[in-house]
Amino acid sequence: MSTPEQNAPAHTAGAAEESRPSLAALLLDPSFWADWASVVGLIGLVVVFGISQPVFLSVANLQALLLAAAILVVLSIGQTFVVATAGIDLSLAAAVMLGAIILGLVDAAGYGIFLACALAVAATSAVGFLNGLLITAGKIPDFVVTLGTLSGVTGLGLILSGGEPIMVGSTFLLRLASGSFGPFGYPVWVAISAVLVAHIALYHTRFGVHLLATGGQVESASALGIRTNRVKIAAYTISGFCAGIAALLLVARIGSAEPQINTSLLLNSVAAVVLGGVSLFGGRASILGPAIGALMLTALVNGLTLLSVSAFYQPLAVGAIVVLAALIMRYQK
Repeated sequence: MSTPEQNAPAHTAGAAEESRPSLAALLLDPSFWADWASVVGLIGLVVVFGISQPVFLSVANLQALLLAAAILVVLSIGQTFVVATAGIDLSLAAAVMLGAIILGLVDAAGYGIFLACALAVAATSAVGFLNGLLITAGKIPDFVVTLGTLSGVTGLGLILSGGEPIMVGSTFLLRLASGSFGPFGYPVWVAISAVLVAHIALYHTRFGVHLLATGGQVESASALGIRTNRVKIAAYTISGFCAGIAALLLVARIGSAEPQINTSLLLNSVAAVVLGGVSLFGGRASILGPAIGALMLTALVNGLTLLSVSAFYQPLAVGAIVVLAALIMRYQK
């Protein structure tokens, strides 16, 4: 005859089995996709494209993919800090263009590439600071402010450049674009460094705590003594700074400063953030998630190109992913 104590372990094990969610329940859970969408998506794309186009998994193609993703990874980090405050930066692509043009003009004037890089990053950081200042001090919605700076910065870039591309033949940028250390090119190391620094700032500093608190509930954060306006200004300034770094990588990659906006940079930066599990409503953020999201989007474009899918159809695929990710985020909320 069994005793209650003898039956207890079996009962406990049974309860554990019942409490463990099934695979189907897990896949239907929006919170699972909010956390793991970018990882699952990246793995899925690697499998599909690896089977359909074996060259996708070649070392040369994977290295090219990582180099192409570096710029988007850096931009997605900047966008993450803004979205974590329940905002959005629509001026990112324009800031990248302005930074590239200033870099090209200063270098062409003979002041040296290092001063050119510094002024380019300073200019894009100033754009971010201006965004944050107008949003907080002017009490203007972030959508309106960043849309306005998108237009204004674009016009400024066209005026400064005269609408013509500026060639940049710097040896430093050439080495940045083509050099490597170990298995990765320098731009990839820049992106990895940005991820590490941003992760530390978000999860291991007081600023990171204040950032998430501001995005989660700004009134409660203010009641706790957090200077929410300063936090928001800092977030937009960081976004501008990341745009400047992306501008350096872009000019190094193509060898010139182009007076035109790459709108896909803006769309993809938001898509990477959403795919990475960052809540569009603020208060929830990750750094590694958006970085993986950026890799996923770059892999998607790379794979479709290898499959000879027209470039006209590629934005449709990216747009569909953005909408799907936004719906998942909505259901989670």
